[in-house]
Amino acid sequence: MSLTRRYFKSDITFSSSAAIALVIATVGLTACQTGEVMNNGYIFDQQSLALAPVGSSREQVLLSLGTPSTTATFDGEVFYYISQKRTRAAAFMKPKLVDQNILAIYFGKDGIVKQEANYTLKDGRVFDMISRTTPTGGRDITFLQQILQGGGQGVNGARNFLNNLNPGQ
Repeated sequence: MSLTRRYFKSDITFSSSAAIALVIATVGLTACQTGEVMNNGYIFDQQSLALAPVGSSREQVLLSLGTPSTTATFDGEVFYYISQKRTRAAAFMKPKLVDQNILAIYFGKDGIVKQEANYTLKDGRVFDMISRTTPTGGRDITFLQQILQGGGQGVNGARNFLNNLNPGQ
């Protein structure tokens, strides 16, 4: 008597269904993006930086490095090339600033490069580039707190404020 395995139709259907489910799950999981790296701004290399050494003209800097990200507020004597690297673990999370480089090209009054500087995240504070605001020292108080505080006059400040609203009383 020989022992052979018999395959029933339900066994074949179950194994093929399991294989299809496994393939769909694998494709679905590989489509999920687990991390994202975003590079923003001007990413310079040493080769293009070597084309604009100290002593070169403003035009030579523009030709080798391109248009700067921003210039100095007064007289345009500094070109800033800014780049940032941000990462986030999932698409719905807030990006985290990982690296920031600022290449500053300083010009003299005659338009010749007098100094080059490369600033990184260690050299300064992180500030919001979008709203162009930096955190300030001190307290932020609400309108109600201002009324109750009365400019340092306590209860009399609130009373004076109300009296100023109704001058006839």
